[in-house]
Amino acid sequence: MADLLEALSKAFSGLGVDEQSLISILGKSHPEHRQSIRKGSPHLFLEDERSFERWDDHRVKLLKHEFMRFKNALVLWTMHPWERDARLVKDAFHKGLSSQSYSVIVEIACTRSSDELLGARKAYHSLFDHSIEEDVATHFHGRERKLLVALVSAYRYEGPKVKDDTAKSEAKILANAIKHGNEKNPVEDEEVVRILTTRSKLHLKAVYTHYKELAGKSIHEDLADHWILKETVECLCEPQTYFSKVLDQSMKTDAEENTKKGLTRVVVTRADTDLKEITEEYNKLYGVPLAKRIEDTANGNYRDFLLSLISRED
Repeated sequence: MADLLEALSKAFSGLGVDEQSLISILGKSHPEHRQSIRKGSPHLFLEDERSFERWDDHRVKLLKHEFMRFKNALVLWTMHPWERDARLVKDAFHKGLSSQSYSVIVEIACTRSSDELLGARKAYHSLFDHSIEEDVATHFHGRERKLLVALVSAYRYEGPKVKDDTAKSEAKILANAIKHGNEKNPVEDEEVVRILTTRSKLHLKAVYTHYKELAGKSIHEDLADHWILKETVECLCEPQTYFSKVLDQSMKTDAEENTKKGLTRVVVTRADTDLKEITEEYNKLYGVPLAKRIEDTANGNYRDFLLSLISRED
């Protein structure tokens, strides 16, 4: 019986449900076995005042999410990338004014190419009869709104030309704005917003380098107290590092549901782009292969599907 309960708990643990384990455990069970399972699993079942063991409502909700992970991953994978990003943005609005909703908007706006972001905006028009810019402006009312609207509206130059003198000058502008952040939040500084939302990523990487030479540490270290600017800079200049952090947070045992969704989102959206580079960076940062971490954390068909996407890069 102990082995049965241990196997059942394992089937429900982590990310995704191990469907084959559940079939093996429950498929041939008798009523008394299932009663023993209920009584022996107080983390899943509660003793009702009417003398029967019932599912914990919270656990039922969580399990529904776990069963849905494979389906959601598969649906996202088969979508056109424009539609996928448009729906991810729309879903972010449903999270309310949370850090997760801000992060998804910044991620899509800053890690896609100019044409990919334009495509997502076109798809959003078709799907929801609004523009992304309109909905960002409607849903976000804080000091970050101007930055977010400008990020999703961007169509950056993607050529090789960078004016080094301009990059040095703008590194000084950013350093000065951050230095005086206690007087004026840098996210409200028009020059900071202009630089981060209009310059090419190659130009911003030059700014990033000059900033470090000027300040003695990286800009995202200095932006520790301004997380939305920190994530913006990281997505624009070090996207593989950003994605690795999202993946790591998504697989922590105490991660919130919206944080867990980052595992599906990153693996599926980057599988055709830079997942190989992300897996290399993840291994460098955390000392364990991403595939091994997913294998140890996720379950069932969901785990197998994610691993199949990662192995495409081998």
